Amino acid sequence: MAAASVIAMLGALAPLHAATAEPAPAFRELYAQVQTQAPRLAEAAANLRQAQGLARQAAARPNPTASVDVENFSGKGPYSGTDLAETTFMVGQAIELGGKRAARIDAGRASVDAARARLTQARADYGADLALAYADAEAAEKRVNLAQEGLTLAQEDLRAARALVEAGREAELRGIQAEAAMTSAQAFLNAAQVERTRAFARLTALSGSAAPFTALSESLLTRTPSAAPTDVDALSVPSVVAASAERDAAARRVRVEKTRAVPDVTASVGWRRFNGDDTSALVAGVSLPIPIFDQNRGNIDASRAELTAAEARLSAARLDAEAELRTALFQVGAAQSRQTAAQQSEAAADEAYRLTRIAYESGKASLIELVTARRGLAESRNQTLDAQLARLGAEAGLARLQGRVPFGAN
Repeated sequence: MAAASVIAMLGALAPLHAATAEPAPAFRELYAQVQTQAPRLAEAAANLRQAQGLARQAAARPNPTASVDVENFSGKGPYSGTDLAETTFMVGQAIELGGKRAARIDAGRASVDAARARLTQARADYGADLALAYADAEAAEKRVNLAQEGLTLAQEDLRAARALVEAGREAELRGIQAEAAMTSAQAFLNAAQVERTRAFARLTALSGSAAPFTALSESLLTRTPSAAPTDVDALSVPSVVAASAERDAAARRVRVEKTRAVPDVTASVGWRRFNGDDTSALVAGVSLPIPIFDQNRGNIDASRAELTAAEARLSAARLDAEAELRTALFQVGAAQSRQTAAQQSEAAADEAYRLTRIAYESGKASLIELVTARRGLAESRNQTLDAQLARLGAEAGLARLQGRVPFGAN
């Protein structure tokens, strides 16, 4: 009775669920829409704008300085007033030596290249994650349908078992077993519905959509597998490209720190007025700091250590990319074979259940055989879903390594 109440409640909620569903667009359209709202892509794009701003600032020259000095006034004797005051107006300009500005500009450009490479990597990673979330939501929806179908089959088995028990062809125990199987099928349905809620919530969060998605408008699991290229270069993998760009940027920052150790010259020129005899004269000067205490050695050492770390990250990224490429190419082929085998197994399990049910209803098979066949059918269908997800995951992983968004999205 409790199971029947739950089924009735779910049936009543089904129209409401369909009415309030907000379907997610097709994957290509969804990826195009989330370019401006996905937090992960927004962060990477903001990092690029930050690097571009810093690069523009790196090209700026030092500002000139202006000063006014008044001397020899408000003292004693003849200097008690301002009659003998001397007023000097000065303009100074720092002159950068050692190629500081050129080094800053090169470092700024390298930082922009690194940020742009990281944005490309973020888009490839995000595209793969979004595709997997989309496929996961589709699989969760199909698992709910399979669980609902399994519950329906269990109910039919229960009705058949009760009819046989009432006809005296089966013991009462068979009816109890069939009812337990139906309760188990109901539990699987409830678990599948919870998983569907989780999968759609993750897809909504990953896309940054304000409206929650509760349905899909495209099937990725049933799409035709794409041909996997076999001539992928590890050096073109986005993570390697980004690591290489960051290594180059770190090398240029070492040069920047080295140039900062060179002292800058400040040249100044001005005009001085002598109140005592109402005359004036030009003044000029040059100042140069003496690098005794600060030679920027700490920053140079720190930038060199940063370069060493960047080179280590590049080596690790290259080795990881080579291993991931070999694995991804193998996984794509293996996943396609696995999906083909799973579909064939599902077709065989479906036929086995059909024949077993006919035999059970004619009294030639037991309830245990029928339940076993039904469980085999459910397991084979779930294995097909797992194989389809594995294939999509392999294709998405290979697309990520190639620096592209999977399934044709731009």
